[in-house]
Amino acid sequence: MAEEAKAKGNAAFSSNNYTEAITHFTEAINLSPTNHILYSNRSAAYASLGNFSAALSDAENTVSLKPDWAKGYSRLGSAHLGLRNVPEAVEAYTKGLDIDPNNEALKSGLDDAKRALRSENAFPKGVSPFGDAFSGPEMWAKLTADPTTRVFLQQPDYVRMMQDLQKNPSNLNLYLQDQRVMQSLGVLLNIKMSTAGGDRDFPMGEAADAEEEEVKAAPRAAPEKDVFFAGEKEVVMVVGGEKAEAKKEKELGNAAYKKKDFETAIGHYSKAIELDDEDISYLTNRAAVYLEMGKYDECIKDCDKAVERGRELRSDYKMVARALTRKGTALVKLAKTSQDYDIAIEAFNKALTEHRNPDTLKKLNEAEKAKKDLEQLEYFDPKIADEEREKGNEYFKEQKYPEAIKHYSEAIKRNPKDAKAYSNRAASYTKLAAMPEALKDAEKCIELDPTFVKGYTRKGAVQFFMKEYEKALETYQEGLKLEPNNAELLDGVRRCVGQINKASRGDLTPEELKERQAKGMQDPEIQSILTDPVMRQVLTDFQENPVAAQEHTKNPMVMNKIQKLVSAGIVQLR
Repeated sequence: MAEEAKAKGNAAFSSNNYTEAITHFTEAINLSPTNHILYSNRSAAYASLGNFSAALSDAENTVSLKPDWAKGYSRLGSAHLGLRNVPEAVEAYTKGLDIDPNNEALKSGLDDAKRALRSENAFPKGVSPFGDAFSGPEMWAKLTADPTTRVFLQQPDYVRMMQDLQKNPSNLNLYLQDQRVMQSLGVLLNIKMSTAGGDRDFPMGEAADAEEEEVKAAPRAAPEKDVFFAGEKEVVMVVGGEKAEAKKEKELGNAAYKKKDFETAIGHYSKAIELDDEDISYLTNRAAVYLEMGKYDECIKDCDKAVERGRELRSDYKMVARALTRKGTALVKLAKTSQDYDIAIEAFNKALTEHRNPDTLKKLNEAEKAKKDLEQLEYFDPKIADEEREKGNEYFKEQKYPEAIKHYSEAIKRNPKDAKAYSNRAASYTKLAAMPEALKDAEKCIELDPTFVKGYTRKGAVQFFMKEYEKALETYQEGLKLEPNNAELLDGVRRCVGQINKASRGDLTPEELKERQAKGMQDPEIQSILTDPVMRQVLTDFQENPVAAQEHTKNPMVMNKIQKLVSAGIVQLR
């Protein structure tokens, strides 16, 4: 169905699998050819791959199907801008703002288009002073040879930018804000490049989610231009005063945050965003302040805006991941029910697809645990638990043990502290010869209520069936401390003593002896006794030195260990 294909396309897009997203959106369009949203989504996917011609075609279909939908003009403007049809981009964004004057994406796009128009006036379309630097296979050879740019080649968004510049060198102005491109240009021109400082995000403690990974250099005043040298020649690339002012505002915001002056910090970050909307760190920083202030809805809005803008600008994937992690943190703070954690977990997972940050992974694990704990709390209902346990009892009486286990398990989910449910389920498991499960439930029963005698009879019975007679005897004796005259416990002791004495008398059949010895040798306690040098000497004395053996029989600890070996069929006393 179209909606299912659309959902798969959205998921692929969120994971940066744009080719896969296009496949799913195309499938959805074939099923629903008049759905304008599908064309819009596929246009965005094409644009993310740098296929602006196809993006333009889908954007035109979008506005044709839904002329009063503002977002369609955002797609149209973005496609035109990608194709360097700058006047058409300005026109598209302007039409969109006529429909929705407060649309931030359209405002931002129009600003981009106007800046591009100013750039075209400085560098005419189709003409780039550095066009030769990106031509031919030599470009890739130089980038591979340089240790700095070689690392960039492992990043898909960087490779796409360089491929675009190789095809259209005049697009250089679109990527000047990316320091990787600036460094690459220096490598290709064989010149020393000096790039603007002050680009790092500020340390935010808990609010920043410990996501800051850039090298923390000493703050420097942000220059208004990038300068590099080739021999005696100085080349100046104008970045623009607004970007420099924006960086200054960011530093002021960082300083205000460190002083806990949050309102002032927000003012500076907001000013930075107005001056330069091509650096999403201003949005993520403001989101961090909102998070610290407990204004979670505002934080989420800024994070969403940062992710959307970051994808449009092909920003560093770590920055996009930071925004998604911060969004997830805010959503966790807002969570009231177990279902509320779903969108937070989704945000953390998306962040990890962008950048696998250990702190994000930790937050994901914490959110999943919190969701599980809250689910158990929401499911807790002692009344229903009692009803389910009674249903289990009825099935147990009818010897329908699997059905009984099903209802006892539901009772435990409804009330995990109910010792009786564990005791009854242990009995059901015992009837089905599922001894490890029965033993686990019996031990849990005793852990929850050490005074519940039935728990000891359940555990002792399981251990007896497992032919662990010494352990069963200890369990029955523990129960008798609580209820000395309990008939079931006394019978258990009698049966255990009978089996233990059977080994002492040597009345075991060869098959029984072999089985008991094999089980005994697997017991860590028996292994410890046999490897104890003192006990090895004691056993030797019993065989070779009757006088010493007589002395050993006076030691209760030694005789207790000897009795364990006898019960396990390892030794016999005659």
